[in-house]
Parts: sequence; C-alpha cells; structure tokens
Amino acid sequence: MEVVASIVSVAVVKTGEALCSTIKNIAKSPQQLHVLEMEKKSLMALRDETTKEIERATQEGMAIKDRATGWLKEVDELLRKMNDQIQEAKSSRCFLSCSTKRCRISRDVAEQLKEVKRLLEVGSSIASSVAHSYPEVKAVEHIPGPSIQDQTASVSEDLAKIMTLLSDDKKGIIGIWGMGGVGKTNLVRNLNNKLQKNSNLRFSCVLWVTVSKKLDIKKLQMGIASRLGFHLEQSSEADRMAIQLYRRLKEESFLLILDDVWKKIDLDKLGVPRPEDHSGSKIILTCRSLDVCREMLTDVEVKMSILRDEDAWQLFSRYARDVVSSEHIKPLAEAICRKCQGLPLAIITMGAAMRGKTKPELWKHALNQLRRSVPVAEGVEEELYRPLKWSYDSLEGKDLKTCFLYCSLFPEDFSINIDKLVWYWLAEGLIDDRENYEVFYSRGISLIENLKDACLLEDGSDEGTVKMHDVVRDVSIWIASTCSEDGSKSLVRTGEGLKEISTTELSNSLKRVSFMDNDLEKLPDDSVIRWSEASTLLLQNNPRLELIPEIFLERFKALRVLNFSQTSIKSLPDSLLQLDDLRALLLSNCEDLEGLPPLERFSRLQVLDLSRTGIRELPKGLEQLSNLRHLNLAQTSKLEVVKAGVISKLSRLEVLDLSNSGYIWKEKGAVQEEEACFEELQCLERLQVLSIRLKWNPCYTPQDTITSWLNGLKAFEISFGRSSYFVSVRDLCLLSDAFQKRVTMEWIDLSGGQIVWLFSNASYLRIKSEGLNEMLKDLVINNVGRSFTYLKKLEIFYSDNSFWTGGLASQYELLPNLEDLVLVKMTGVESISELANLFGLRFQKLKTIHMFGCPKMKYLLSLGNSIRTMPNLELILVVGCDNIEELFNYLPLQINMAPDPITPKLQKLELVRLPNLRNLCRDEKTWPGNKVKVEVIDCSLLSTRQ
Repeated sequence: MEVVASIVSVAVVKTGEALCSTIKNIAKSPQQLHVLEMEKKSLMALRDETTKEIERATQEGMAIKDRATGWLKEVDELLRKMNDQIQEAKSSRCFLSCSTKRCRISRDVAEQLKEVKRLLEVGSSIASSVAHSYPEVKAVEHIPGPSIQDQTASVSEDLAKIMTLLSDDKKGIIGIWGMGGVGKTNLVRNLNNKLQKNSNLRFSCVLWVTVSKKLDIKKLQMGIASRLGFHLEQSSEADRMAIQLYRRLKEESFLLILDDVWKKIDLDKLGVPRPEDHSGSKIILTCRSLDVCREMLTDVEVKMSILRDEDAWQLFSRYARDVVSSEHIKPLAEAICRKCQGLPLAIITMGAAMRGKTKPELWKHALNQLRRSVPVAEGVEEELYRPLKWSYDSLEGKDLKTCFLYCSLFPEDFSINIDKLVWYWLAEGLIDDRENYEVFYSRGISLIENLKDACLLEDGSDEGTVKMHDVVRDVSIWIASTCSEDGSKSLVRTGEGLKEISTTELSNSLKRVSFMDNDLEKLPDDSVIRWSEASTLLLQNNPRLELIPEIFLERFKALRVLNFSQTSIKSLPDSLLQLDDLRALLLSNCEDLEGLPPLERFSRLQVLDLSRTGIRELPKGLEQLSNLRHLNLAQTSKLEVVKAGVISKLSRLEVLDLSNSGYIWKEKGAVQEEEACFEELQCLERLQVLSIRLKWNPCYTPQDTITSWLNGLKAFEISFGRSSYFVSVRDLCLLSDAFQKRVTMEWIDLSGGQIVWLFSNASYLRIKSEGLNEMLKDLVINNVGRSFTYLKKLEIFYSDNSFWTGGLASQYELLPNLEDLVLVKMTGVESISELANLFGLRFQKLKTIHMFGCPKMKYLLSLGNSIRTMPNLELILVVGCDNIEELFNYLPLQINMAPDPITPKLQKLELVRLPNLRNLCRDEKTWPGNKVKVEVIDCSLLSTRQ
C-alpha cells in the first residue's frame, strides 16, 4: 500500500499542474501531447496496484467492495478513450494547419486530463480499502431442535461425557458413532446449543456442517466459509479454496462439528487445520461406522447406546401422547415400544404414527405387522426403514451385504453362534471355499467385525455369538423381501407359533427360507410348493415336527443349506439324496434320529452335524464324502463303534468334534481289528481342530508318537480318563482371541510318569488326578532351565497334599505366560505361594485367580522377594476357604517394603463364605482403591471391621 500511496500523491500534484499548462499551451505546440501519455501511465500504475490488492483480498476470502470494482471499470473505459485520442492526434496531418481540429483535440485532451485527476483522487481512497473487513461472527449459532430439557436421561449422560472430552487437550478429534437413528445428530445439536449458553466458551467459533452420504468437498468448504462470513468463489478449484479456508481458520480457535460422516474426509484437502497443529481447536464427527473413526484418526471414540427401557417409554409416550395411558391400549403400546428396542428413531416414528389412534384394534394390527417386519404404519418405510437402509447400501461388496441379510433369517433377539454362522456363509458360497479352515474362518470373523463396526450386528447374549437389533433385523428382512441387489427374496417366519406352512406365501423366486422356532407339526406334502431356487432352508427348533414327506424335499433342487436341528424326526426321506448341491446338512439335537440314508451321493457336502443325535454307527457312505470339512459328532452318547478306515478317508476334513461321544479312542493294538484307532487320525493331513476322548495314561505315551502331530493342529481338546468336563469345538475357537489347545486329565494316576509333552503343547491344562505332587516334582527336577511358554491357564482339583517339596524349587519360571489360575478343593494348601515357589512363578501376566474350598488356606499370597506386585491381575474370586485371614501378607523381613500397589489393574473382587477373613491387605496404600468392584457375602469379620 505504500507504493500505491506514493503513486497517488505524485500523480495528483502532477496532474493539477499539467492540466493548467496544457489547456493554455496544447494548441501552441503538438509536443505537449506527451503530457497526456504520462498521465495515462500514472493511472495505469494505480490501477495495477489496486488490482493486486483486490486479488490478495480475494485469496483471503474477503468480499470486494462494489466501489472498487466500479472504479476499475471506469479506469479501463477512460484508458481506452485516451488511447484512441492519442492515436488520432499523432496520425492527423492537419494538426498544425487546421485550427478547427486543433481546437477540438485540445478541448478533448483537457477533458480527459480532468477525468484522470478525478479518477486518481477517487482511487487514492479506494486502493487502501478494496474489501470489506471480516464480519463479526457469532461464536455459536443456534441449531433448531428439541432442547436438552426435552431429552432423556441417556442423552444428558452422553452430553456430559462429550463436554468433559472438550476440556481434554489430548483429545483433538472426537468420534461419536452408533447405528442409524440412535440419536447422534440430536446429541451434537444439543451440544452446540449448550455451548451457545456457555459464558466461558473456550472456542472463538463453533462450526456445524452436515456432510451426508454423498461427500462434496467444495460444498463443505462453502458451508464453513459462509459460517465464517468470508467469500469463496465456487468456480475456484477445491485445492485453491482449501488454502483460503486454511488461512482463515488459523485465525480462530474453532470447534468443527462434522455431522453424518460416511467416509474419510481429508482435512488437508478440505482446508481444516488439524487440532494437533492448531492448539485450542477441536473436531467432532458423527458417523455410523467405527471404521470411519479409525480412518479419520480420532483420538477417542464414543459409541452411542440405545435408550434404557424407562427412557424409551418416556420418549414413546411423548410422541404418542395421552392415548397410551388407556388401560386397553397401554399393554399394546408397551409391546410396540419394546419392539423398537430403545432405538430413538424407531420410537419417535412409531409413536408419531400411532398418535391419536384410540381403537385397540389398530394397535394390535400395528404390533402384529411389526412382528412380521412389515412397515405398516404410515411414514415408517420412508422415515425409518429407508434411512437405516443407507447403512446397508454403504457396505462394500455384494457378499458382505448378503452376509448381513443372511443374519435376518434367525429369530428376533436371537444370539447367533459365530462358528455356525461362518460355516453357513461358506456353504452358501459367500466365503471362498478354496481357502483352508484358518483362512476362511478368519475371513468370516473379519466380515462379522465389519458388520459390528457398521452397527449392523452387535454382541450376543453369550460369548462367541452375535445378534441383530430388532429394528435392524426388520429392515434387513424388508430389504431381503423387497429390494435386495441380486433380485432374490427371503421368506422369514420365525418365532410365530406356526403349526403349518401356508403354501400361499411360497414362490419360485425365494432364495432363502426360515421357519425357525415355531410349532410346526407337519410340512406341505403337495405339488403346490415351488422352491426350486432356494439355497437355504432353516427349520430348526420345531420340536413337534416328526415327519418329512417324501415330496417335500423333491422341490429343493438348488438347496445348499438344510437344517432340521431340534426336531423330533426319526428318519430322513430318500428324496434327500436328490439334493446334489447340498453343502451343509445340520441335524443337531434330533435325539430320536438313529440313522440316515446312504450319503455317498453328497459329493459336495462340506458340513455334517449329527451332534446330540441317537445314531449308533456312522452313516453308510460317509467315507466317500471327499469334500467334507466339518464333522460334528459331539455328545453322540449311543455311538460306541467307529469302524476302521472310515474317518481316515475324509481327506479334506479340517474339524472333527467327538466331544462327549460314546466312542473312546485307543492306541493301535488296544482296539479290536475292525475299530478305528487313534493313529488313524494322524492320516488327516488337513485336520486343524480336534476334540476327542482318549483311553490311556498320558504319562506313558511316547513323546514322538503324538507331539509333532499335535503341534500341527490349530486347536484341540483331548480328555484322558473319566472326564465329565468337555468343551465343544466352538469354544476352542471362540473363547479367546487365539485358538485353544486344551488337555483334561481326570482320575488317572500321574505318579511315576512325565507329562512334559502336555505342558509343552497345551494352552489350557486341567488336572484332577492322583499322584499330582510326584508328577509336579518330577516336572521341576527334569526341566531345569526350561519354560513352558505356551501354557496360559492351569486348573488343579482335589489334592490332600500341600505343594511344599522340601526346599525344591525351580531356578527358572516354568510358566511365564500364565494368565488364569484355578485351585479347587486343595485341602492341604495354605497359600498359592507354595505353587509359586515350586514353579518359580512371578505372576507378571496373571489376570484371574479362582480359589474354591481350600480349608487350610490362611492367606492368598505372601509378598516379598520375587513377588511384590501382580501388575495385570483383574479378577480375584475366593469361595469357601474357612481359615483365610487376609488376602495378602508379607514374608518375614519384608514388612517395610515399598508400598507399591499389589494389583493396580484389579477390576473385581468376590469374597464368599470366608468367616475368618479380617483384612484384604495390611497397608491401605497397596490397595487399588475405589475403582474395584467388591462383592462380599458371608464374611462377617471383614464386614464388621469395615
């Protein structure tokens, strides 16, 4: 601007002087024409400098004054006229001889010089202020919507949590995620409006931008710029706009709320400074998927939960109004509200749809339709189903979408076994069946986690299960029955108490059919049925169903998955053999089923589940199932014979479950010639998971016979002796992040033998046997310098002796990765310190301790020397130990040791029936504090002292 001022001051003075002299002298001498050219240059210089100022202000997003753009137009017009005048004067041959033309030219030059003077004077004031200053921006703009006073307690709690996070300088980007309709937008709207009333607001500006599913970076940039009150040219490139926006935001300590984010937004391309680079600023984003939070590198993720029952009813009543208080309608209204399962959007939509309806018949009809996943009420499809369908539409890949829709085949609020679900998907062709068990199982778990992250699945009631929210399931059924991508439809009639299947609902276009959890007594036996395209038929848990008509299965030419589990069928019809494409035949819990037709035709069968059936021998033709990968014979108590050479011929078998089966495997030479022996299993080169019972003493099993083969398995459960405890293959795979390798030894003599091979291979060892002390002593003596790093859980039952061994102790920690320790009925043990001394244990990774019925125990653990703290312990459970006086004491001479916290990560402490327990620990400084959940039952001395 100093250059502009200099040009203006010189030009104005010079023009004034030149104007007077030129009027008098221009006619006398044509050489005076050059004065006009000099003034033209001055005006052009001022114009150029003013143009540069306008360009700079435009780059900063400032609005240019109309006065400045108007002045530039006038200057350009005058310069054009001056160019024409000068050209005419120079080219005129009559300039010195024609007095008339000379006078006219002199007069025109004089007028132009006057105009130059005016424009230079005006320009001098414009050039220093070509743009409007940034307007004063409100720190927070009110967003219309229900106020916090009208919200439920759940919203208030979530709002308080977010307010706390805004005060945490380490949490720059906050992700709020949850299923569609759970109230994310409502939460951040209330947050915005609450900040408007905050007199101590730490942000100079709170910016709200709705992103929506179709991401438009330029639209977001324009929205933020508009909120900040500065101008962006929409015709500019996004990168240019980002630079302008970045400069402007660097002047603010902002809170940016990005509502409804569906995929990653590149903050650099948007032009938003990252909070870690711009102190005092924060970003909040709301989304439906945890993956979006991860991609946006959020510092903390807050998942919004559904409403509690009382909050849900409060919200439903607010929208349905007083009609819900009617004694005839209230039970129906409560049932409809429960069907919404705490999802605010569903509650509001249904409440508004039923508002003012006073006839109970209308409420009954709505409830019945809801149970059938039909959007009967006006507006439900448009306002509830279609918004939730967006989450489905956002899933990547057709297979993932189909996997999601498959989950709706199961009943309402049903916890779906993850292991079975993955096998369903494999049989349906949704997972590549060319991969081995570990690979495709991992793929299945990955798909489930993707659906959970998208809030389309959630954890089930039991470990290793998932389920669908009822409203999400309703939407899934609606999609599968009306608008699935592949054009195929599903028919889902589960849990409705149906006694028979109505043929009016059946059509040839059905792809998947589920009549689970009904009361079916018979199946259609006429030719009306046309299900030739169906690939899945689920009929499990119909306990009254006894007979399968021959004609029924003839209609299922394309069937891949057939489930008759938990029915009362006694046999299967021969028409079963016509299902050439069958991949999974599931007959679990058919206790009356004693046999199957010959199976040799099922060349594509991959899964055969005969668990808990009444079979006495393996089906004929089983050995010809060349593609069989999963054979489940768990709890087949009547199966006492397995013929030699049958299972060993299943060359693709990867999972074999014989847990609690009547057949006990033995070594070669200990079985009759026609029976299968244990060595046959080692012929199954692809076997990954095994659960069986063995009849021999593991102490005398040569290590090289079994160890190398066991090492090749991903998971196993092997029981020696008369085991009453068994886990299923499902538990081996799902009860932790890693596959399990479990060994159970019950009621066998362990004295005089070695079980090092079991300690070396097992991750979970359960011992309930005689000769325990002798075996443990031998283990310590014969394994100097060795550690059993794989073992993570140790359970020991029923011993009359202590672990004291006359000073014997391991020089090294034999179990460095032990996480769970269980001692039951150890009548001679005074403390787990005995076991720690014997095995050299430090308990650095121990997470849980369970002690049951140890009557001589005086204290849980003595501290000092090698053990001063258990840094990862989370749970302590002590039950029925009559003589225990305190949990932790100190060895002699260790009383004054530094009071470090003994269990800094302890979360739960359960103490039951401990009549002599007086103290938890002597020094209160070593106790974790109030974060521990403590449950005390029948511990009178501890209770009175506290």
